[in-house]
Formats: sequence, C-alpha cells, structure tokens
Amino acid sequence: MNPNRRSFTGSMACGLLAAPLASLTSLARAQGNDIVIGSIQDMSGPLQPFGRGKSNVLKFGVAQINAAGGLLGRKLRIVEYDTQSNNQLYAQFGQQLALRDKAVVAFGGVTSAAREVVRPVLRRANVPYFYNMPYEGGVCDRNTVLTGVTPSHALRTIVPHLIKHHGKKLYVLGADYNFGQLSAKWIRRLAAEHGGEVVGVELFPMDAANFNATIAKIQAAAPHAIINSFVGPAHGSFYGQWAASGMKGKVALASQTFGDVGEHLLMPKEITNGVIVCTNYFEELDLPSNKAFIKAYRDAGNKDYVSNTTMNEYVALRLWAAAVAKAGSLDRNAVLKALESGLSVDAPHGKVSLDAATHHCSYDMYLAEVRDGGYRVLEKASAVTAIDMVGQCDLVKNPATNQQFEPRI
Repeated sequence: MNPNRRSFTGSMACGLLAAPLASLTSLARAQGNDIVIGSIQDMSGPLQPFGRGKSNVLKFGVAQINAAGGLLGRKLRIVEYDTQSNNQLYAQFGQQLALRDKAVVAFGGVTSAAREVVRPVLRRANVPYFYNMPYEGGVCDRNTVLTGVTPSHALRTIVPHLIKHHGKKLYVLGADYNFGQLSAKWIRRLAAEHGGEVVGVELFPMDAANFNATIAKIQAAAPHAIINSFVGPAHGSFYGQWAASGMKGKVALASQTFGDVGEHLLMPKEITNGVIVCTNYFEELDLPSNKAFIKAYRDAGNKDYVSNTTMNEYVALRLWAAAVAKAGSLDRNAVLKALESGLSVDAPHGKVSLDAATHHCSYDMYLAEVRDGGYRVLEKASAVTAIDMVGQCDLVKNPATNQQFEPRI
C-alpha cells in the first residue's frame, strides 16, 4: 500500500471521527445509517468498456474508505444504475438518485452529451456531480467538478511535439460532437502558434467504422502527422485499417483518447506500436505509489486495465471524501466550500489539485509512445492546468454561473 495513501486515509478517518455529533446527523442525506453515493455508468452497450472500469474503481475506493472507518463515522454505500449507453436514461436515473435514493453525491457519465443530460438534473436537486472523462472543456457550474483531461491539458504538449519532431502539416480526425469539434479548433490554434498548419479535418458519427475513404484523403493531403480525438469501439477500427493501408510508420499518429480502455493491450503490437498519447495517467506508470495501487486493485479481484478514465473516477471519489472530511459535514454548500479551499489529494500518480475558480484539476501530464504493449514516456509536464476557461469562468466570484463556455480559440 502506498504510504502516502495510507497516511491520507488514516488522517481522514481521525478527522472524521472527531467531527461534531451535530454534523454527523442533521445535514446527512442518506438511507439508514449509510451514506449513499450515486454511480451512473454505462455498464452495457457500446460504451460499457468505460463504464465497467469506472464502476469497479468506485467500489474499490469505497471499500478502502469503509475499511478505514468510513466518512463521518458512517459507512458509504453505492447505488448504481446502468444507463445502457443510452443518454436518455441519465435524466431518469439522476432524478432517482436525488429524490428516491437520497444520494449525497453522484459520479459517472462517458460522453459530453450524457453529462449535459444529467448535469442540470443534479444541479436542481443540489447533488454535487463529478464528471471524470476526457472532454472538450468549458463547463462552468459550481455543482459540477471535472477531473478529466481537456484538450488544453493534452494538446499543448502533443501539437508542438509533433511539429518539432515530425513536421508542420497536421491532419485532424475526431468524433463529431463538441469534443471532436472543439479539439479541432484547439489544434488549429496551437498549430498556428508553433509554425504549423492543419491540412485537413474530418469528424465522424460515433458508429462510423469504415475509414478507407478517409485514409485515401490523408494520403492525398500528405500530412506529417495525424491527431485523432476518436471515441468508442467503432472508431477503434481506424487503427487496423491505417496499418493495413501501408501508411503506418510513414505518418506520425497521435491521439487524445487511445488507451482509455487498454487498446494497446487488446490490439496487435504491429498496429499499436508508435501511437503517441498525452494523458495524466496510465497503468504502466513506473512510480512506487502507482505500483502499490495496482497491486491492491488486482488483489481485490479487479482485472480491468486502469486507464486515465478509471483513475480520474478514483481521484474524484478521493477529492469528495477529502472535502467531506474537511467540512465535517455532508451539506452540499459546506462540501463545495471545502473543495474550493485549495484542496488536493495524493493520488497513485502524484498530486492532484482542484482549481476553485473553474472546478477543473491540475496534474502531471505524460507524453508517451506505445511500444510493445506498454508505454515509453517521451516527456513529462508538471502541474498542468486547464486554460480553456481562463478569463471566462470564475466560480469564486460568480458562483451562480451555469453554462458551458466555448474556449476563446
């Protein structure tokens, strides 16, 4: 077990047990003596590879907290719903968590569209919501905390690296919703700032799986590098088709999302070798604290690959638990105030801090290349922040803000 995490858990438990009795009873929204936390996950359907890992790590984290004495002297209990990769179910289950289950916090959601279905439901119900996926950036809502990597986290490293080491001409691929659309705008801006240019952009529906025509267009455009923001299993078909075209190795290939469900372990090495990623976490990180976490996670019976989407769910739980401990209360406003107090946690991959003004996180970012079923780190950037809302979102000055800004690109 990571000594830092043991210290955090122990000090958290001591602080909770010392909390005033009134704070343990009068402000709790829970069933019986358990504190109910909500989990809304895509446990079936095409997005289930994301949902299952997020569900597993939440259960693992809750078990850790309960083994250390719980929160405020009480056990945590997860109420989980399977949205079946159907965005319409997010509103239904969000309401059930808030009104019937009396959850004090909710975690979950894969796509941005799903987030935007459930986020207003939980805001109206005064249930804090943690969204923990890589996403396009811009959400400004005091009731929502976002632990995932935004394009401004990742692309600030990917784009200059590609231009410096591979060439100035970039081709952009992505999912055809706001994540892919805004990522393309970020790439255009960053390419121009670093002396490069975007020579093509193509965005695809989530179920697109045939990229032969696109590969022909890429060959004609002759870029030096490709950057993709693909989402979901269908888009994963691109990698095999790209390798089969004979273009692999002739044009650099980078991704904001590759490896989110362990694709580098599932696909043949001849397809994945050389793919460049930039993320805040991957299971193979060579850190003592991370190795201890993975061992404990495996010892608990979990077999799924731990990607950044999984780890960010775990970090979200730890941030919320640390805020409850600091507040000595489950009251929403008290917890939000604690979250906005410069709160940070020691995660398996290092320190994660929450920015009070934007409710986004800062953490170390790793630029890495897939190599023989693992990752070779090329660069590390420390304490990287999300800059996509600077000058637009300030929840300290304007706590009633509730919108999604488009970054000024």
